[in-house]
Amino acid sequence: MKHKILLSAVFALAIFSGCKKDISPLQEVQDMPVANFVNSNAAENAANDHVPNELLVKFKANSTENGRTKALARIGGKQAEKILTKAMLRSGDKNGIYVIHTPLAVFEAINNLKGDDAVEFAEPNFIYQHTATSNDPYYTNGSLWGMSTTNQNGSRAGTAWANNNIGSATVFIGIIDEGAMYDHEDLQGNFGNPGETPGDGIDNDGNGFVDDKYGWDFDGNNNSTFDGTGDDHGTHVAGTIGAKGGNGKGVAGVVWNVKMISAKFLGRNGGTTANAIKSVDYFTDLKVNRGINIVATNNSWGGGGFSQALQDAITRAENANILFIAAAGNDGANTETSTSYPSGYNNANIIAVASITSTGAISSFSNYAATKVDIGAPGSGINSTLPASSKGKIISSYGSYSGTSMATPHVTGAAALYVSSNPTATAAQIKAAILGSAIATSSLTGRCVTGGRLNVSGF
Repeated sequence: MKHKILLSAVFALAIFSGCKKDISPLQEVQDMPVANFVNSNAAENAANDHVPNELLVKFKANSTENGRTKALARIGGKQAEKILTKAMLRSGDKNGIYVIHTPLAVFEAINNLKGDDAVEFAEPNFIYQHTATSNDPYYTNGSLWGMSTTNQNGSRAGTAWANNNIGSATVFIGIIDEGAMYDHEDLQGNFGNPGETPGDGIDNDGNGFVDDKYGWDFDGNNNSTFDGTGDDHGTHVAGTIGAKGGNGKGVAGVVWNVKMISAKFLGRNGGTTANAIKSVDYFTDLKVNRGINIVATNNSWGGGGFSQALQDAITRAENANILFIAAAGNDGANTETSTSYPSGYNNANIIAVASITSTGAISSFSNYAATKVDIGAPGSGINSTLPASSKGKIISSYGSYSGTSMATPHVTGAAALYVSSNPTATAAQIKAAILGSAIATSSLTGRCVTGGRLNVSGF
């Protein structure tokens, strides 16, 4: 969720922490049979933000048009959008997901669809937020402790750099977030879809998105992935992953050479499940159908409850060998029994990340869980790239944010760093390398799977 400077709303499906928490404690429902899901977790989900009078509906594959029409009539529903991505089609799903408007309250409508023969599941269109907190609007020179070798609680990226592992431009990372300032002085050259020529008005790579050179804005439905200083959270995340090092400017990311692509789904009012699904599938398609080496997506956001539709998208990414690296959330809670999403889904491609401080303590805001959070990483007082406004122009700047949003890109950068020296590694092997190299940390004992913090010194 998102906790950013001068931002008042965030919490974390985030997986941003700050003024606003991402989700209330929820009972785990992910092992529940789909047929029973329609209304089974309505009470738990009711406390979570969602789009009013709007549902995501998945109809059964054998449903008829008449059956679907009758189902919608039960809730006075009208189709607002049909989501049928190329990743869905490739997985054998020819029906997709429907965004349905209804005059009824969301959970009343879900209850009315319970048991309908045409409906596989119906769920709220949850709203997600970032999971960062802003604690210092000024960049402090020399305080990039999260990359440090001398500060033993950092990721020790400095050791990898000293061993000449600074990344590879053949490795791609997807950033599902706000947009990012791709022409920032410390990011320029590290963003780009290689199959697209910008500004020619042509869908060069044939993926259905025209001029998506830097990615796609699913919130605004256009190719403008950077829209000004409001895209600070996404820019900060990008800098921690892949800001250029050795250029005498600003900060350095975990991996200096990398290519990043934005899927902007978080707008001023957060982001919806529908647009999160499109974002995840966007990167799955880029890898499977366009041949781009998407190693992982960074997901520093959270909120809402269990979504079968979103988990299905994460599963499609898993089948495409893409890691889904997600913030644990900023509730300061044990989420072993009250799951935080999306980090709490049980997909094998997920790495859920908690936050630690420069002293090695678990950050006060960070969620934790013995089996549902995997590893800790630097997340308090993290300096990175930011956009700023000066004399009516957007300029490159830097600043310090905190949150599991900030911890997550350290791990995403680690994935890119590992693949750059192990180019044939599978998603499972990358995850095993990251978790297997964790350094035991007392504050994380019994609070995450590894009981330790990120260590990339051997990458």
